Amino acid sequence: MAGAAARERSSSAGLLSIGQVLARLTPEFPALTSSKLRFLEVQGIVTPTRTESGYRKFSQDDLDRLRLALTLQRDHYLPLVVIREYLADVDAGRDPAPPSAVPSIVAAPRRYRRDELLSAAGASPQVLNDAISTGVLTGQDAYNDQSVAILRALVALDRHGIEPRHVRAVRQSAEREVALIESALTTLLRRTDAASHAHARELAPELAKRLDEVRAIFVRTALDRLLS
Repeated sequence: MAGAAARERSSSAGLLSIGQVLARLTPEFPALTSSKLRFLEVQGIVTPTRTESGYRKFSQDDLDRLRLALTLQRDHYLPLVVIREYLADVDAGRDPAPPSAVPSIVAAPRRYRRDELLSAAGASPQVLNDAISTGVLTGQDAYNDQSVAILRALVALDRHGIEPRHVRAVRQSAEREVALIESALTTLLRRTDAASHAHARELAPELAKRLDEVRAIFVRTALDRLLS
């Protein structure tokens, strides 16, 4: 036991525990927590070593990577996927663009007038009017790609007798799911620092994905009963 403890102390010499990392970084990033550090590890930003007892140990390189990732989140609002790709380029010896110059991964959204929306979705004015009157779509001067996708789906459903008014319950269900996600992220959303909001933006799609998986299972199970 004593020999194993000595070897563990020797192998972790010069490395930092989670507590020591927090002590060095929280003056710059007050919202940083041990759970956020573990989240960054899961996301591939750092890969700390483990002692024989399973404790995480961070190197100076890990500390520098964490400081860079947190700075990019706070000051440039970059998602972790972009930060991870930038660090991977650095690790591979490539010369990536400076982090502040990383282009946005979100293209400028296209806007559609009413007639353009109808044409893009292959919809009749009646289907669009029904969608707006039932609250499935919101009437606007200009519509986005999501509106096109929704209206196109409504056209396909309408051919089988499923009208926009029937889909209203689907939208209401989606809003309840968003309320669940909002409740789960309440602590992060109440904070005013950029890092917490960036963390919330990373977690929200993951929670939505899990809810989608659960819903899909329920639907498949119900369909199996219907068709059996």
